[in-house]
Order: sequence, then C-alpha cells, then structure tokens
Amino acid sequence: MCGRYTTYSEEEIIEIRAIIAEVSKKFGYDAVVAGEVFPTNKAPVLTLEEGRISPVPISWGFPKWDGKGVVINARSESALQKPLFSKPILSRRCVIPSAGFFEWTHFSELGQQLSLFSDHEAKPSAKDRKTKLLFRLPGIPMLYMAGMIDSFVDKEGNRSDAFCILTTAANSYMSPFYDRMPVILAEQELDEWINNETFMREVLAREGPELEWLWAG
Repeated sequence: MCGRYTTYSEEEIIEIRAIIAEVSKKFGYDAVVAGEVFPTNKAPVLTLEEGRISPVPISWGFPKWDGKGVVINARSESALQKPLFSKPILSRRCVIPSAGFFEWTHFSELGQQLSLFSDHEAKPSAKDRKTKLLFRLPGIPMLYMAGMIDSFVDKEGNRSDAFCILTTAANSYMSPFYDRMPVILAEQELDEWINNETFMREVLAREGPELEWLWAG
C-alpha cells in the first residue's frame, strides 16, 4: 500500500512548485498541504478539467460506506471488478504528482535488505525501531502515481471529490521492503492515462519501474 507520499524533497523540483503555485493561485494558498501528504489531506491532483489536464485540490481517500475511515489505495489487479472503483477508473482517472512515496521497515530487518544494495549502509538505530524510507525513480525528481477520482455525498448532503491511488504487486526493487507499490507513470504517459482506456488497461497489467530509496527518518 501507499500510505504516505511527499510533494517536496531535498532538491527543488520545478514541476512540483509550478503545480502547487497553479493550485494556490486558483483555489487559495491553503488549498493543499505542502510536504508530506497524509490520508484525508487535500493534495494537488492532475485531472481533466474543461478539456485540459489541470491540477486541482482533492482529498486523499474514498470514504468508507460505514463512515469509518477512508480507502486510500485500490489494487490494479481487481479495480475494474470492484464496485467502489469500477466506475471512477473508467471515467475519472487522475495523476498524483509527487517527489516519492514512503514505506517503513523494522531496523532489525534491514541487514538482509541492505545486503542487496551495496551503496547503502545501515545507520545506528534502536533495536527493532521502524525506519522510514523514501522511494523514488533513479535520477528523476518527479514521481507520478496513477489514480482515480469519485464524488461522494455526506450525511448533510454536501458533495465533494476524493482520489484513490492505484497499487500493483511489488517488483524486485520494492519487494525486499513491501509487497505492494504505486502504479507509476512516466511524464509522457500522463495524457494517455487520463484519456485512453486501452492504455489504462495496459498500464494496470505491467510491472513497475526501477526504484531507488533514501533514508527519510
């Protein structure tokens, strides 16, 4: 699962700054959170608006039917068959821009994992402490995640939009740390993901790209 991601990194990312600036100008400077994004936060999402792909502020997580919590991820293997996801994935696909996503692993388990990555060394830590890692594309500052949007009506009759991130089975780069990862798009694929159903189905069936990870806390 993808439970948190970030819109900022240690390097300045021009694309992210431009997206947040456009959202802030159109919807207000407090329209989205900056930095680490948690479930239920409003974050910038790229979607089709008035015939063009534009960033809009949308809450992360589809409300659960019983009102207790939200659904933040959808499995790519079954999204087209699940009632909660089948309509939005066909009609309102979106892209979630980020600088990477986070996962956690117990420090005591890192020995075996780090042996697979000779350029990383274990940092001192308390035994069995959970360690936060940032995953991103090697040499590419932006990481675009595939998602979908749906509208929901609360008990007071207020309608609002929410987005959900699609995940896929972890590939060899991710599997030492977790068994799922976001469905990741290349920058040149954003338009086709949003507008082309055939391409969408191809993306859902493919394996994720190579990733790198950094210490994040």
